[in-house]
Amino acid sequence: MAGRQGRQWRSVCKGLLLGTFLTTCTILLYCLNTMQVHISHPEVPVPYSCSHRPSKMQRKTATNSSQKAAGQSCSPKMDIMFMKTHKTASSTFLNILFRFGEKHRLTFAFPSGRNDFFYPSFFQRSQVKDYRPGMCFNVICNHMRFNVQEVAKLLPADTSYITILRDPAELFESSFHYFGRLVPFTWKIPGDDKLSEFLRDPQHYFDPEGFNAFYLKNLLFFDFGQDNKLDLDDPRVGEGIQFIAEHFQLVMLVEYFEESLILLKEALCWEMDDLLFFKLNARKGSTVSKLTPELRARALQWNAIDWKLYQHFNQTFWKKVDAYGQGRMADDVAELRKRNAAMASICIEGGHAVEAGSIQETDMQPWQPIGEKSIMGYNIKKNVDKEHRKLCRKMLMPEIQYLTELGVNLWITKLWGRVRDIINW
Repeated sequence: MAGRQGRQWRSVCKGLLLGTFLTTCTILLYCLNTMQVHISHPEVPVPYSCSHRPSKMQRKTATNSSQKAAGQSCSPKMDIMFMKTHKTASSTFLNILFRFGEKHRLTFAFPSGRNDFFYPSFFQRSQVKDYRPGMCFNVICNHMRFNVQEVAKLLPADTSYITILRDPAELFESSFHYFGRLVPFTWKIPGDDKLSEFLRDPQHYFDPEGFNAFYLKNLLFFDFGQDNKLDLDDPRVGEGIQFIAEHFQLVMLVEYFEESLILLKEALCWEMDDLLFFKLNARKGSTVSKLTPELRARALQWNAIDWKLYQHFNQTFWKKVDAYGQGRMADDVAELRKRNAAMASICIEGGHAVEAGSIQETDMQPWQPIGEKSIMGYNIKKNVDKEHRKLCRKMLMPEIQYLTELGVNLWITKLWGRVRDIINW
């Protein structure tokens, strides 16, 4: 009897120790997450361009378009600001950027200690690893809350600003699944289908001042540095959309990812091989909530600003496709799909993504949300030929591992990863 009581007390003590550890780590991460570093820097202008000299850059003949004369050559654009929005296939595009940057030996403006620029705080130049005034960076692409004044003081004047959007109903479903456990007011939602219950009466559950509340309302608008809690008819909504339109050269769409990449190739004078990709951070189908027409309508109503934002750039997107040429676009998308399929047959064991438990290499394990392992990954074929071995590994590498390989110190992210792994046990 005494032995059993002793075991019970030891179990309670272990639970208290674990709870104390997790609470301490959470408080630490919260403080680090909300900390803003304001350092006064002298205003040293960056060069007009941080790219290589044109004579050393690979040039190609421009295709026939309304802006370029037939036979005119162009040089690939190297100075790029990619506004990485949440739950929008942006990790897949980040992999493309990382490989392009390595190929051309570009300089990335990376965060220090973690994989984002202290999101959700507004971006500050001082958050860039080893930043010094006047430094020349080619690419910035990690998660941030957009702050145009600070970004403009970091990047050269010829920088191309690129971003990506997703249908707000699907984005909300994904964000609710991925971040819901990090938003405390969701914990009181009853039942197993918390998403449906929340959309039944969002105002009943939503706390606009709650911790991490921005993840569950107009997240796209928030990422761009705008106020996500405005009423739809507030004039600042239209002003915010116009602000984004004026600053971003290309706004891609998740639902037309390959078409978006073709437009990117045209805008930045890249090669088709620069666009090769595998879909990263995909969720296994059993964890995806199927939105009924009613739930979809409710999700769009709840995220009305994001829906207005998406509709605006959906229209401008198809105007760009029309200018590019519908037939030409279809041919190029087919060519990109053909090349991606060829790479999949070379690189991927079984030709498709697998669940986390079936991924053989620890280095290929993607980052998982708290409470479950729903993000899928890949196994690399063991007999990949020497010519493709390095490219295959790069294309399949999850974002956190790729950042580490590029020299980013992710100690805060890794600390949180340890806590997450304990919780997921």
